[in-house]
Parts: sequence; C-alpha cells; structure tokens
Amino acid sequence: MTLLFSTEILSMTDESLEQIERPRRLHFEWVLPVLFRPRSTLVKIAMQTAGVWLAPLLILTLTTLASVAVAGSIKQAAVLSGGPTLPPDFQYMPPEMQEQYMQAMQATSSPVFLYVFPAITSLGGVWIGWLLVTGLLHLVLTLLGGRGDTGSTLNIVAWSGLPFAVRDIVRILSMLLTRQLLTSPGFSGFIPADAAGGIAYLGQLLRLVDIYVLWNIVLLVLGVLASTKLSKIKAVGSVIFTVLLLLAIQALVGFLVSSLSSLTVIRPFF
Repeated sequence: MTLLFSTEILSMTDESLEQIERPRRLHFEWVLPVLFRPRSTLVKIAMQTAGVWLAPLLILTLTTLASVAVAGSIKQAAVLSGGPTLPPDFQYMPPEMQEQYMQAMQATSSPVFLYVFPAITSLGGVWIGWLLVTGLLHLVLTLLGGRGDTGSTLNIVAWSGLPFAVRDIVRILSMLLTRQLLTSPGFSGFIPADAAGGIAYLGQLLRLVDIYVLWNIVLLVLGVLASTKLSKIKAVGSVIFTVLLLLAIQALVGFLVSSLSSLTVIRPFF
C-alpha cells in the first residue's frame, strides 16, 4: 500500500514537472496589451525562451481570410450585376478571339480566382513575410552587435504584426459598409492614377505605407530594445532599414506586375 501511494506521488510529481517544463505557447491575453501597453508586454515577450508567436499569426490568418472573403464577394456581385468589362477594340477582334476573351473572363470570375488564389497569396504574405522580416532583422541586429537569438526575434516580429490585423478589420468594415473595394490604400492617393516611370513606382510604394506600418515599426523598435539591449539609434535604424528594404522590394514587384498588365497588343492594319 505504501509503495503504491509513493508511486502515485512520484507520478503526480513527474506530471507537474512536465507541465512546468512545457510553457504555454498560446497567449491571447497579450493581444490587447501589445496594442495599447506595448512596452511592458513586449519586455515580457522578449523574456520568453519558447516560441510564443502562434497566437498573433493565427489572428492575422483569420483577419486576412475574412478580408479576402469580403473582397471576393464584392467582386462577384460586381461581375453578376454589370457583366464582363470589354476592351475598347473588342468589336474588331475575330470571333475566335472574342470567344477566348469571354472564356478567360468567365474563368477569372470563378471562385478559384476570387477566393482561392487571393487567399493563398495573402496567407503567403502573412507567414512568409513574417519569416523574411525575422531573418533580415535578425541579420541586421547581429551585425550591429545585438545579443538576441532567432527565437526571440520570431516572437517579437509576430506580435509586432498585430496592427495589420487591426488594418484588416478596418478594411473589412469599410468594404461591408460601402460595398466597394479599396482603390487607393495607404498614401497612394497622393500619386496620379496615370503616373508612369519612377512616379508610378513611388505610387506602388506609398500603397504599402500607412499608419499601421508606422505602428508596426514602433512595436518592432520596442521589441528590439527589450530583446537585444541595443542603443535606441541602432534599434530604430535596424528596424527602419529592414522595413523599408522589404517594402521597396514589394513595391518593385507590384510596379513590374502593373507595368506588364498595362501592355497592349497593337492590332495590325491588314
């Protein structure tokens, strides 16, 4: 009897120790404090030895998918109500080309193009973007003498991305109220829609810059200060360099895609 009781005590002790050794990875209670009391909360996150990045990424995943669903429903309603938009020289096309164009328009208005592909692209932006920011920021911090590890940077970057979830919610509410897509996100409204060359690239860059990006930069700086003990100048410089470099690359991709999509095929005169 004594041996059995001792065995149960040892078993309970082992289970308690196992629970202590396995820290909790989901911390939804940090969501609002990160947004509104970031300094002390990011210090707490920087002290974590385990990966606690899952909760903010799950929130970003949900808000991203919700934004894609609302935008897709608006596009689908526009297609059903107004029909496909025909090019100016549609009437001069041969019947075969007209039929191919209509088939292409029907394909691009299918649920795969309206929901699946945008969802995959947006989720890639969340998860791959998180890894890219983490990798580049950790490299810059290491070169500047930062003592933080990769796990800490993963946590800080993930939680600092919560302002983008707030942006998704604001955009969702705007689209639901107006039943219209956002045509000029960020500060792109300051650039003419028919701009070309360097001005067009600047417009693509300004599409990516808004108050939520600035909010994200502030959180990243606070997280870097808490996790690496770098000076304020180095922390601010490393974060701004990382964010601007990735935004510049993303804007370049958008500029090239926009330039290619605006090319027109000249119809021959014979």
